[in-house]
Amino acid sequence: MSARVLLPWTDIELPGGLAAAYYDGVTLPGDDLSGVEFYVLPYDAGTEPPKLIGKLPSLRAVQALSAGVEALVPLVPEGVALANGRGLHDLSVAEHALALIHAAQRDLPRWFAQQATGSWEREHTRSLADSRVLLVGYGSIGHAIERQLLAAEAVVTRVASHAREGVHGIAELPGLLPSADIVVLILPETEATKGLMGARELALLPEGALVVNVGRGSAIDTAALLAETTTGRLRAALDVVDPEPLPADHPLWRVPCVVITPHVAGGSASFYPRAKKLVAEQLRRFVTGEPLLNRVE
Repeated sequence: MSARVLLPWTDIELPGGLAAAYYDGVTLPGDDLSGVEFYVLPYDAGTEPPKLIGKLPSLRAVQALSAGVEALVPLVPEGVALANGRGLHDLSVAEHALALIHAAQRDLPRWFAQQATGSWEREHTRSLADSRVLLVGYGSIGHAIERQLLAAEAVVTRVASHAREGVHGIAELPGLLPSADIVVLILPETEATKGLMGARELALLPEGALVVNVGRGSAIDTAALLAETTTGRLRAALDVVDPEPLPADHPLWRVPCVVITPHVAGGSASFYPRAKKLVAEQLRRFVTGEPLLNRVE
């Protein structure tokens, strides 16, 4: 029987009537893929898996395991459903965002460096408690980050693409930046978000403010951020950058007040059980003809 579904893992329980092939993003299976109707993209496996979308003639649905699917939309043929991984990464990214904030506020890189030399030099640091945090991007991940910020007794201001009750619109950002101690960006990559934090916006932030990015690197003008952090006027904690990966010789690596992690916020241990549960439910819906969850229109 030709495979009807193409999955990244072998330990997914299949509904009756489905045959599966498996592709981890590295080596394509030897199975006949001409009958594949449902393709679950491997997570964080580079640029090759999306290219397969256009080579599956029977395809009816594509399930991405990332929240952002802007790069996939042009690759999905007309009439093929696309679903994203909304909700899978919320807690992973929230944990990482808070870890970045705490690392920067409590000067953890400094203490780690001192540990390596056995140095016992002490100094009081900043805190997250009572800090004014501007949360830019108030979707499900932004909401998860907010819960942890509020638990830390930070003061949170929400910003989204459009204003609504309790949430400021992005057009209000210039008026909000001057009073922010910390700005957290959780934005997809769109024409509207590219370069959102440029030289003008960064200049509006007060001395010592922290810029955190766990969305897409393109939301920040890297050259402008480098200029502001090199002088020490601003600080940054980044899980995403532009360009990405950041070249080994890029000066941003060596700025003392910048913390960088290599785009790992969404890939914690909690992600995989949640992803497998979603895929199992989507396959059930696919077989029974029910609407898929997280459908991208």
